[in-house]
Amino acid sequence: MRLRRPLRPVVLALTAVLTLSLAAPSAQAETTDPLERLLSPTILDPVIALLGGLPTPYRPYTGPVCASGDPQCIVDVIAEMEGRLAPLAASCDHDAIFSLAYLRVTENVKAAADSGYFADRTWLTQVDALFAEMYFDTMDAWNAGERASVPHAWRIALRASDDRTMSGLGDFMLNMNAHINNDFPYVLEQVGLTAADGSSHKRDHNAYNQRLDELYHPVFDEEAARFDPMFNTFDVGPVDELVVGTIMRGWREMVWRHAEALAATRSNPLLRRIVQNEIEEYAASQAQLVKLVPVFQAGSSPNRDAWCGTHHG
Repeated sequence: MRLRRPLRPVVLALTAVLTLSLAAPSAQAETTDPLERLLSPTILDPVIALLGGLPTPYRPYTGPVCASGDPQCIVDVIAEMEGRLAPLAASCDHDAIFSLAYLRVTENVKAAADSGYFADRTWLTQVDALFAEMYFDTMDAWNAGERASVPHAWRIALRASDDRTMSGLGDFMLNMNAHINNDFPYVLEQVGLTAADGSSHKRDHNAYNQRLDELYHPVFDEEAARFDPMFNTFDVGPVDELVVGTIMRGWREMVWRHAEALAATRSNPLLRRIVQNEIEEYAASQAQLVKLVPVFQAGSSPNRDAWCGTHHG
């Protein structure tokens, strides 16, 4: 398992680059700028496609959350997200930042599934529902004072929200990191990496990268309009799209590899504990890096709470 450590400095370095370019002002859906087309993160997708999933035995998902894969599961998730967001937004709770972003991502997942975007809609639906349930459980545990049961990366993120020590963008990054890097490997392993016919689900996992590319600007604009006017202020030109897409693709690739490691150690508790420690340590290290970045700190959004007080609706 320790052979995976050399990948970590690369991802940490990429995340550091992201600090200069994650939040960008609105852009049109299509660009005529040849440089922007050249720097599209989609140029990485053929390379990622070559990094196929490792052979993993098929294991049917029989978990307690959306075992049937019924499309209604995502409808129910969206309804719960809307219910949870409303009081957070009304009180300008800093947890509203990720709550809103996650809602918009889930709405996008549903639209993609409805359109036939994914090869295996049932699998995607199960993943989406279980992933959201982990988030709900974490938030409920934190708010109930059960802090010891909350993973390290999540404790860093949620404590920052409670203490109001980060900008809106900083809260977004801390929560995104915790949910992707800490939670997602367990979701993928539990739902399954391989279909009944032996094919890997990694193709559908990779396919969502391009959907995410389309969400950054509209979601960041909405966050800025409702919660933090500085959310989408920083921009370093056309390279921002490449950096954002590269970071998210890197994180999601690492998630898949961590999920494979979990699947490979199901029958060996000692090795599985090593993998679990690796996942937690990796997610926590990413969180600590985010906290060091000036544009992610509260000082970069001095009027955030006052703005939200009159614009949160």
